[in-house]
Amino acid sequence: MSELNLKQIAARLDDAASHVSAVEQIDPEYRMALWDAYEIQRLSIACRMARGEQSVGIKMGFTSRAKMIQMGVDDVIWGRLTSSMAITDGGVVDPARFIHPRVEPELAFVLKRDLYGGESPAQALAAVDAVAPALEIIDSRYRDFKFSLSDVVADNASSSGFVIGPWADPRQDLSNLGMVMSFDGQDQQIGSSAALLGHPLRALAAAARVAAEAGEPLRAGAIVMAGAATPAQWLVPGSYVQLMVERLGRVGFHVGA
Repeated sequence: MSELNLKQIAARLDDAASHVSAVEQIDPEYRMALWDAYEIQRLSIACRMARGEQSVGIKMGFTSRAKMIQMGVDDVIWGRLTSSMAITDGGVVDPARFIHPRVEPELAFVLKRDLYGGESPAQALAAVDAVAPALEIIDSRYRDFKFSLSDVVADNASSSGFVIGPWADPRQDLSNLGMVMSFDGQDQQIGSSAALLGHPLRALAAAARVAAEAGEPLRAGAIVMAGAATPAQWLVPGSYVQLMVERLGRVGFHVGA
């Protein structure tokens, strides 16, 4: 696609997110090259940067093997995190900010050193300052929550908000931590950190790889959302969403009415 077409699509998706207004799919026939979709994502996020937002890290998607099979892919996808997407632990989220939001239970890492791609999971761990329970709000900008692979990549991998709980020492066994997401104390999804490519540190190493391939290596201070441990759950207005992670604690937020 031409650079002009890519910029026009990026502006359309940015406008949809800014005005909370759904748009039609951009690639309903699955013809768009994935690299064009990532360029649209970059250009769309650049619109936010021009308005004063700052880059704070990246989020991983399709870290579940089952999800890869479902979508017909053999690799993860990723999106960018910006400062305006951060939500305070225990804070209130206005559902009017989103079109059709869902929430996923995750783990988050914050780096103390740069990662350049090619690191093993153990090497990636050496660059981690802390790990935390986290929740990600996803919200496709496409009408009826219907999209192709390139659609979702262009739309920042549906990433729209994130909440991070208390940071903890990452030098512990993270391989199979129990994770329970609840609404108003009622369990909604139960999973394990093992769902993240078999081990969350593999998801971290994958994040370093894809960021480096895009020419944007992860720097010290970057946050990495390691991917969903369970299927996403629709947000319920007026509810309290909480994630409890074995040994790491809890994180949550209120959904406004």
